[in-house]
Amino acid sequence: MPQRAAPPKAKSRRARDAEILRSAVEDASRLLFTPDAAPIAPAPPQRVEIRRPAPVDAARPHYHDHRQRLREKFFAAGAEALADYELLEMLLFRIIPRRDTKPLAKALLKRFGDLAGVLGAPIAEIAAVEGAGAAVAQEIKVVQAVLERAARAEAARRPLISSWSQLLSYCRLAMAHEPREQFRVLFLDVKNQLIADEVLNEGTIDHAPVYPREVARRSLELGAASVILVHNHPSGDPAPSATDVAITREIQAAAKAIGVSVHDHLVIGRGGHASFKSLGLL
Repeated sequence: MPQRAAPPKAKSRRARDAEILRSAVEDASRLLFTPDAAPIAPAPPQRVEIRRPAPVDAARPHYHDHRQRLREKFFAAGAEALADYELLEMLLFRIIPRRDTKPLAKALLKRFGDLAGVLGAPIAEIAAVEGAGAAVAQEIKVVQAVLERAARAEAARRPLISSWSQLLSYCRLAMAHEPREQFRVLFLDVKNQLIADEVLNEGTIDHAPVYPREVARRSLELGAASVILVHNHPSGDPAPSATDVAITREIQAAAKAIGVSVHDHLVIGRGGHASFKSLGLL
């Protein structure tokens, strides 16, 4: 009777563990070192867009565009569309070509009150404003001189008595902001047109002595038929003083002696004017 084969011996636990470990190592080796294994591709980097500021043209200062806008506004809408400081800025463009003129324009207006005050201010005081200097002061006084000359030429073409508002505008422009008192005389012909405008005396901040005989002498030399007396009060108050009244009566008497009439005596101040004739003093 044939013998049965003996059943295989069960593997020991240690043998089984060794076989499992060997299999795991072989699998890992195939994964890591087999050339055919496809590498794991890294994730593509994300693209970040960085926006850079527009380049600044260092050769073109920021105030150039501002100047161009002011010019366009002036020509499109006229001077009335511009503030006082903007008009003053435009005047300063040509004097100060390489600097923003807005701060200086505002400083001048703050110091002297308004455009008339800036134009009428003494040249030394304009030059003393920070950023102005002698060149700016001279240019501003040139503008004042041009305006005075134009106003005087216009006044000479018409009878002053019939264009009273124009006469007052001219006197305010010429005298309202003078730091010292001036006494001037407007000499008129028989048609009340201007023959000459002369400053006969310039004095202190509150007094400008004038001699009646000097007014009479110049009236004869110029062939004047009448005169208008004008002086300013640097204090700003145009109210006539007792001295003003007394000297006016003396001049009126001297002029009457040579056949010259005194139409009026105007006192000009920053706050307005006073007329001797309107006040019943003449």
